[in-house]
Amino acid sequence: MNNELVPQIYIIIINWNGKEDTIDCLESVQKIDYPNYKILLVDNGSIDDSVAAIRERFPQALIIENGANLGFAAGNNVGIDHAISQGADYVFLLNNDTIVDPQILWAFIRANEQYPDAGILGSKIYYYKQPQKIWYAGVEWIPSQARFLHLGCGNIDNDKDWREFQFPEYICGCAILVKAEVVKKIGMLEPKYFLMWEEVDWCYRAKRAGYKCLLVPESKVWHKISSSFSGGDKAPHYQYFWWRNRLLWVERNFSFVEALNIYKAIFRDTLRQIRKYFNSQSGSQEKLKSQAALEGVKDYFLRKFGNCPEWVRSPVKQ
Repeated sequence: MNNELVPQIYIIIINWNGKEDTIDCLESVQKIDYPNYKILLVDNGSIDDSVAAIRERFPQALIIENGANLGFAAGNNVGIDHAISQGADYVFLLNNDTIVDPQILWAFIRANEQYPDAGILGSKIYYYKQPQKIWYAGVEWIPSQARFLHLGCGNIDNDKDWREFQFPEYICGCAILVKAEVVKKIGMLEPKYFLMWEEVDWCYRAKRAGYKCLLVPESKVWHKISSSFSGGDKAPHYQYFWWRNRLLWVERNFSFVEALNIYKAIFRDTLRQIRKYFNSQSGSQEKLKSQAALEGVKDYFLRKFGNCPEWVRSPVKQ
């Protein structure tokens, strides 16, 4: 098929000292069956030999070196800006710790033809080590906890359930396809977040602009969960970003009256973290998680955004 007859898609992958994961990801991306896509790797100031190794292995891939760790949001913005300037019709942000199905882009394009009002599209995401087990198939907002719950998480995909298109609250940022026209209308990712909640903010802004978020079940990704956070959701910097950025997301997307019940739930949640921190029965790891979460809350009110404090990312034993 003539490349000019199908939309051009830029696949943007952020790398930060993740050579092995990124190479695995790029190898799967190279196998995508779609005639008009480009690979753009954005390196966030890696200090290993990632860039040299990737250049040697994938000489056709365009690499932009930021020279510093700009985070997920600002790092991707560099790639998005380049892609839009080159005439991309879509940008596809893909975590470097993922493997993709070869038909992923065709699944997106066909879905968008069926639902043209969808401006942001996402994949059904599986656990990498358990390839039939679902990690993400949409989300549900839990008001009493002021948090989202991944739908389908832990379920085995039996090819009968989880096969319908969905219009979720947001699309998971580890595999998110966005129309260029949406970016031009609402702007790029908010860099204040640095990491986490930025895609939720993006989706809410798109919905306010009249676009829908569409989960495409035939677009499949396998995620290593999570190379960005050694220790997963138990990692102190995961807790820091999650707590701080949840407050920023509420501030940016709800009026004060709309947000009152959310703030009440966050307040109750914060009190629980304070009790955990001062509870003599809490282990050192539990205390560290609570300390990082509370630091995130504090920094939100102090208007400290961007990267987390060094002690949160590299905690030392007290």
